[in-house]
Amino acid sequence: MPEQETLERARQDEREGKSASTQAGEFVREEIEHVRQGKHGARSSQQAIAIGLSKARRAGIKLPPPSEGKTSAKTQKQAERDYEKGQSEGSRKVSPRRSRGAKRALKREGTEAASPASLSRQAQVSARRRGSADRSRAAQQAVRTKGLQGRVRAARTRQAGGRSHSDS
Repeated sequence: MPEQETLERARQDEREGKSASTQAGEFVREEIEHVRQGKHGARSSQQAIAIGLSKARRAGIKLPPPSEGKTSAKTQKQAERDYEKGQSEGSRKVSPRRSRGAKRALKREGTEAASPASLSRQAQVSARRRGSADRSRAAQQAVRTKGLQGRVRAARTRQAGGRSHSDS
């Protein structure tokens, strides 16, 4: 179950008109934080991200499942189930035994998946996979949704070489 704070941040993003993937990012951030705190581990950064996206879909974020050919059929089916669960009203009782088993399996994994180096590698590989047109489209959308202050903050961060003002 996602933390109340995460749900609230995602709802705030929705009110601000941000995309479903931005809203889902709050859940991914929460999951990365859980791995860092040692609540559980993850085999890879991708696994931590997948858990966050699954939680987002189940929480009702309108994040559609990946299109055919992007992921395995198994992953796609699971994403569809998560999406349906999030969009339907009634919720079924969670099996405690199943939850415990999943938690224990994740506890056996390490926390290296949430390290800055691992996440950086994952981001670079992901960005390389996207074309320049896709990245350009994302930048144009950011211009529409960030607002003046957001753009000023992003430009300053970029000028400082990716470091925020609190780091210096």
